[in-house]
Amino acid sequence: MTRPSPAAITGIGCICAAGRDLAAAMTSMAAGGRAPQPPVRFATGHPKRYPVFGVPDAFVPADLLGRTDLLLTTRFALAATRQALADAGWDAAALRAARVGVCLGTTVGSALNIEDFYREHRAGGEPDLEAIERFLRSNPAAAVSRELALDGPVQTVVNACSSGTDAIGIAASWLRAGACDVALAGGADELCRIIYNGFISLMITDEHPCRPFDRTRRGLNLGEGAAVLVLERPADAAARGARTRAKVLGYGSACDAHHLTAPHPEGRGLRRAFAEALATAGIAAGDVAFINAHGTATPDNDRVEGRVLHDLFPETPFVSTKGYTGHTLGAAGAIEAAFTVACLETGSIPGSVGFTEADPEINATPAAAPLTIRGDVAISDSLAFGGNNAVLVLGRGDR
Repeated sequence: MTRPSPAAITGIGCICAAGRDLAAAMTSMAAGGRAPQPPVRFATGHPKRYPVFGVPDAFVPADLLGRTDLLLTTRFALAATRQALADAGWDAAALRAARVGVCLGTTVGSALNIEDFYREHRAGGEPDLEAIERFLRSNPAAAVSRELALDGPVQTVVNACSSGTDAIGIAASWLRAGACDVALAGGADELCRIIYNGFISLMITDEHPCRPFDRTRRGLNLGEGAAVLVLERPADAAARGARTRAKVLGYGSACDAHHLTAPHPEGRGLRRAFAEALATAGIAAGDVAFINAHGTATPDNDRVEGRVLHDLFPETPFVSTKGYTGHTLGAAGAIEAAFTVACLETGSIPGSVGFTEADPEINATPAAAPLTIRGDVAISDSLAFGGNNAVLVLGRGDR
């Protein structure tokens, strides 16, 4: 296989329950901090108040928090984009002079967050169309491109929980194909009542803080947030004197075609995605310093993913960071890619908070405490409903 050229990551923005930006989130995770709470923006009739990892209003810039013309998912995306562009050293005027694409993943997005409109319509009323107009304005990728007056390709990826990972892989391919000179890639999602109720009805939500890969795990906690990466061709980044924080070396995507929600018991699609990502990166499994696993704390996901990691990467440490952020759905892959880059930079990974007891059905255990890692290549992988699997191979910027 001909190896594709890497994409340079020159800027990263991240907003999630663990922190208002990437540095704050990494500091919080290193200290083992997490505080899931019952949702505050909506109420349900469930006798159990399942905890979630919500983003405090204080983490959102005041001018964006007040943008009621846009739904919260899009405001998260804009907040992360601002951080990423500042980190990459791009100002608005210079950015408009370049061909800039935007590729963002989401799951909830904005389609499920206008319950009042639907309720009034079903009751025979004539609800104000402002709710629909707000929904149409809130396509995350389109809104970011519009707000920044960009003219490159625009795509919103809705591929369940692998959306953020897929968006980064797709954006890197745009650079290689010459479709744009710079790409803003990542994912964004907000909590909403329908998704909250939906996951409870699937019986894969834990009423306690989640425990990825633990023998006693009972399910996930939902979360929200966004992460955006600035991608450029390495030569272009060097020409403008930009720092390359990391590189997208490889990407793989494969579908199990097995079940609507459960992964294939043998992880067939995940294995293919790993193989494709390693092949395009031109590295062997033994070259990987660590893996940021999907690790949802659901029984099926962790059993299948853990077994695949044990088979393919028997000596490679791995971690699940969802114990710090919750499962942020379409934003998860992007947030975890950002964490992966930061861990490569610091040479350490946080412990998998919530993990205390090995599961004999998995034969693999995540790092239970912060761990020093050696190497300059890491993997972030995502498993999603519909059997979707996506894998990114990321390398240190000076690799």
